[in-house]
Amino acid sequence: MFLQLIFLLHQSVIDADSGGIKSPPANSPKVVYKGYERLLDEQRIIRRLLEDGPESYDWRVRPRGTLSTSPEDQPVGVTVNMYLRSISKVDDVNMEYSMHFTFREEWVDERLLFYSDVLPHIILSPGQKIWLPDTFFQNEKDGKKHDIDQPNILIRVHNGTGKILYSCRLTLTLSCPMVLNDYPLDVQTCFIDYASYAYTTEDIVYHWKELNPIQIKPGLHQSLPSFVLSKVLTANCTSVTNTGSYSCLRTIIELKREFSYYLLQLYIPSFMLVAVSWVSFWLDKDSVPARVTLGVTTLLTMTTQASAVNQNLPPVSYTKAIDIWIGVCLAFIFGALLEFALVNWAARKDVVRQSYRHRQQAQMLLSPNFHSPHSWNNKDIFRAGTASSLVINNAAVVAAAGSGAVNIDYLIPKNRTWWATLWNIRYRERSRRIDLLSRILFPVCFVLFNITYWIRYLRPYLAVQTSI
Repeated sequence: MFLQLIFLLHQSVIDADSGGIKSPPANSPKVVYKGYERLLDEQRIIRRLLEDGPESYDWRVRPRGTLSTSPEDQPVGVTVNMYLRSISKVDDVNMEYSMHFTFREEWVDERLLFYSDVLPHIILSPGQKIWLPDTFFQNEKDGKKHDIDQPNILIRVHNGTGKILYSCRLTLTLSCPMVLNDYPLDVQTCFIDYASYAYTTEDIVYHWKELNPIQIKPGLHQSLPSFVLSKVLTANCTSVTNTGSYSCLRTIIELKREFSYYLLQLYIPSFMLVAVSWVSFWLDKDSVPARVTLGVTTLLTMTTQASAVNQNLPPVSYTKAIDIWIGVCLAFIFGALLEFALVNWAARKDVVRQSYRHRQQAQMLLSPNFHSPHSWNNKDIFRAGTASSLVINNAAVVAAAGSGAVNIDYLIPKNRTWWATLWNIRYRERSRRIDLLSRILFPVCFVLFNITYWIRYLRPYLAVQTSI
């Protein structure tokens, strides 16, 4: 009885130490936790590869890059591919753009070779250091790695091959030297250049992945407000400097500018301003305030619009397509203003010439030889086919014609065309003739300019097709 009491007390102490958790009966079936075993297997492999005694992995030493046992030293082949996620902005003034993408590199590190029956690969955390290529972006201005809420880095070691996959998410601001000759009907080509900073081609050689080296997120080519991603290409840019030859890869990004914004905000308004300036040609030459106000207002409006356009562009030394358009529009508006000055000067000359003719005609009517028939046949006084001298008093002309003193054929020429009648009778004053010619020449010249301009700039722009 006493021994049984001691046994029960001992059993209660054991149950208390185990937290009240009872072990399964001996005859119960054994439960296998496969996920837990995978984790334990992964931990054992990582510990063996990275922390196995004094001969453990040294992340500062470059691998041989191959599983071959050949003693020949060869560079590490790094295979690269990218996943483009977004292009947030393209800055014309600073000539830069921002790119958000996933950057992936693959290479072989023979020191991380392992074999497992259940694990296709193991994943290392960012804190577990292994050798990484010292890749840098040659045209980077600013950038960051994303760390929310954990560092967006993937390091995967594949089973049986020693192949390492390194993937990280980056946002970079990259320089993009732009050629703005055809702005705003331009297509810009930007680059992403990445190379090894310290290792020459004897140590590292970059290669593009054979299948889908550049992956693009669906809808990316239409995500930009003012550009369309028309094409993405790959190339090599290996460079030779004083310190050696460095392997380099290049991503070529072709951006086609959206023209609809500039058509609605710039080209159509400026076209309308030029057309409004032509209204002054239809106003009377004596409407000085109206014509001057119209010309000055359109000129100032066009100048303000040109200043607003140039604020969003860098001060380049060459002429852009938009500069040609604005310059020609300003020239036409300024020409319409100068045309009124010419009309005003011609009108004053017409008044002087008219008063002079009135005096000459008055002297002729008062002359004793006026009633001589021979004087009316003089073509120097009444020139055939002209109406420049038909300012004589109508009654006197009718009387002279009725008496046979004036040859009526000289006064009213026959078989006259409508243009000659319009030119010589309705527009016999030079000031009115200038306005008439301006109504025709200004629109015709502007239409010819438009045909030349749009053939030169619009045809190459439309030839660029989106291939994404």
